[in-house]
Amino acid sequence: MSKKKTENKQKVIRVSTPKGATSCIRCGTCCKKGGPSLHREDKEILLAGHIKRENLITIRKGELALFPLSGSQPVEKELIKIAGKGKGWVCFFFDEKESSCTIYRHRPLECRLLKCWDTEQLLSVIGKDTMTRADILSEDDPIMSYIEAHEQECSITIAEELISVLLEKNDDPESLAKLTAMVHQDLAIRSRAVSEFGLSLEAELFLFGRPLFKVLSARGFQLMK
Repeated sequence: MSKKKTENKQKVIRVSTPKGATSCIRCGTCCKKGGPSLHREDKEILLAGHIKRENLITIRKGELALFPLSGSQPVEKELIKIAGKGKGWVCFFFDEKESSCTIYRHRPLECRLLKCWDTEQLLSVIGKDTMTRADILSEDDPIMSYIEAHEQECSITIAEELISVLLEKNDDPESLAKLTAMVHQDLAIRSRAVSEFGLSLEAELFLFGRPLFKVLSARGFQLMK
């Protein structure tokens, strides 16, 4: 693990609403900025199979996320979001060619409330009554033991604390060694789970969130071979 840069600049992107707009013009801007977080009200959509686990990604407690009003900051609790396409954050269910939602009749709460010309309703539910992996998985699901071990041994909150130390100092071998060990443990737990349960990459992102080395890469660190 090495430090690639000493600062990580973030900025809030303001989406312009067409002057005088009072209805959706299907520009797709909201869908291209990332999928919604799921709320417990959305569980029926999952149970009906309109959204599958493979369409989801977990944002773990302490991980940086972009909030509409406050910009990029660590999430205070775990969030479940609809995953993006490929390496980007364009909502999985957004049809770019048609500029439409492929699950429009069964879209999540945040999508139903979103009005780019009047965001009051959407902002009123942000971060409230949101879903976690425990709301989706059964308590006796054998994968839960892997998730619990992963959270205990590969905490992003602790990783962020180590990152803060490394960004403040020119060098701190102890913090760097701890961070490197966490990255390897993160990969080891994922590898064992994939081997035992035959997980796809998409399922892995729901069960364990983004690999720690990718989270750190966004903060200016890279894993050296």
